[in-house]
Amino acid sequence: MANIYDVAKAAGVSPATVSRVLNGGSVSSERAARVRAACEDLGFRPNRVARGLRRQRSDVLALIISDIENPFFTALARGVEDVARASNLSVVLCNADDNPEKEAEYLDVALAEHMAGVIIFPASLAETDVTALLDRGVPVVAVDRSPESAAIDTVTADDENGAYVATRHLLDEGYRRVACITGPRASSAATERLRGFLRAHRESEAPRRRPRVAYADFRVRGGYQAMGELLDLAEPPDAVLTTNSLMAAGALEALYDRDLRPPEIGVATFGDTFWAHLVQPALTTVHQPAYEIGQAAAELLFKRRHAPDIEPQRLVLPTRLQIRSSSRRSAEAQTTPATSAGRRATTARVVGAERPDGPGRARATGRHDIDQSVPVT
Repeated sequence: MANIYDVAKAAGVSPATVSRVLNGGSVSSERAARVRAACEDLGFRPNRVARGLRRQRSDVLALIISDIENPFFTALARGVEDVARASNLSVVLCNADDNPEKEAEYLDVALAEHMAGVIIFPASLAETDVTALLDRGVPVVAVDRSPESAAIDTVTADDENGAYVATRHLLDEGYRRVACITGPRASSAATERLRGFLRAHRESEAPRRRPRVAYADFRVRGGYQAMGELLDLAEPPDAVLTTNSLMAAGALEALYDRDLRPPEIGVATFGDTFWAHLVQPALTTVHQPAYEIGQAAAELLFKRRHAPDIEPQRLVLPTRLQIRSSSRRSAEAQTTPATSAGRRATTARVVGAERPDGPGRARATGRHDIDQSVPVT
């Protein structure tokens, strides 16, 4: 089995240079390439456990997210991993399911295993506690929202502006009873998106009704139930903004079950998911740069590893509205009516196991909180 001296001889460098390359140290790109090529040719794999014991720090990052079923986190994880791999680090993925107790267990593991760092989507602003990691010198970066327990680096998207632009688009298309299905009140992302939604109503000069707001879980079932309850109002909405793509899948299913079809009810959502252009009509989305958020979070973490005393940074990446047929009233007259069964089949092919009554869905928690008197002035 090859060792570090064999690699050094094959690459024409010293063993110390090989060690620096493997540990992410400062080495010229030409020498680093030779060392990596020699490692590949010789089949050399460094003993990460032994290296971690010597340095009291492993070569593994923990990425703690809320729900891997959400396509946003899939793209984010890829961004983190690509940056980590370039620095010879591995990533372990942890699903906390927005459960502070489960999240705390993963944070304890990260501390016990001397992980190189933690990137976290906090389950709770008030309950997520990363102070023990920071006290041990483990860098922590928050995605989307920063916990109250400590001032740490944070990367997020411009949620408020994304919701504002999407809502203005719906109003500009002529919809007058625009509702919002947002996340739990404790979620800062839900709060920011709701703020943008309400600001768009406040600034619009078009005649409109007071906006309706439904609070639900960021899951398919949450969107399905909230949409159904909005449709049961005395004055149901003629358009809806959902604040993530899983909610949108549930909301669309609720519409199809009522024999309704966008754009007769306009639909826009956060999250430019892969299936947004596959449904008919195609779904208008607010594109969040999930991959870039993951990259930026990993880069901030590595910067913090080498400069632990710099002031915490907060990066806000822009969103972009992708307008498709689901929100264009001009397309309504061109839409060929479909049977209720046909509409449901379209969604089932795209959403699959994410149907609200499918396996693995969260259990219903009763009626959702619908605010019918949200102030906009």
